[in-house]
Amino acid sequence: MIDLKSSHCILYLEEENSINLGGFFGGCVEDFGFCSVFWDIWYTTLSCLGLKVWESDMGLCLDKHKHDADNDDQHIEFAGGKVQLITTKDSWDQKLSEASRDGKIVLANFSATWCGPCRQIAPLYSELSEKYPSLLFLLVDVDELSDFSTSWEIKATPTFFFLRDGQQLDKLVGANKPELQKKITAIVDSIPPRDK
Repeated sequence: MIDLKSSHCILYLEEENSINLGGFFGGCVEDFGFCSVFWDIWYTTLSCLGLKVWESDMGLCLDKHKHDADNDDQHIEFAGGKVQLITTKDSWDQKLSEASRDGKIVLANFSATWCGPCRQIAPLYSELSEKYPSLLFLLVDVDELSDFSTSWEIKATPTFFFLRDGQQLDKLVGANKPELQKKITAIVDSIPPRDK
């Protein structure tokens, strides 16, 4: 039996029915996200307990609770600048087709209104959408499109996918602003000058 309240690497917040992993995965996070073996075990265990989980150091959120009705329209706040909100699978397919036709790379942000790190990175994401017109910035609310998000194996929010012609070029899990900017710069630098 695991004693969640006394473990040195986990902070259990009884009043919020939540857990902060307190850096437990700090050494495991790479470009691909958490060490899959450890994370899958923790995620499954904690989800079964009905607890919301986040990793504050890396800006990751997980929450298996339904969001409040008050949050239903808050994703619109995330879609500032040239960020385009995806509300259906059809709109996703349409935007990917447009990007392929126009030779643009897609940056898709799988996010949630209840996720603190998602809220923190939203202004930067919006700003970057204005700065890099050669990219198509999309926002997918994981609660609104839960089956679709599951098909992309979203285990934490925010999760960013870089896509060309519908194929994944890169991925970033977490609200790591410097890493997001670094990946965007690398992608933009890889685009031939005539396409920028």
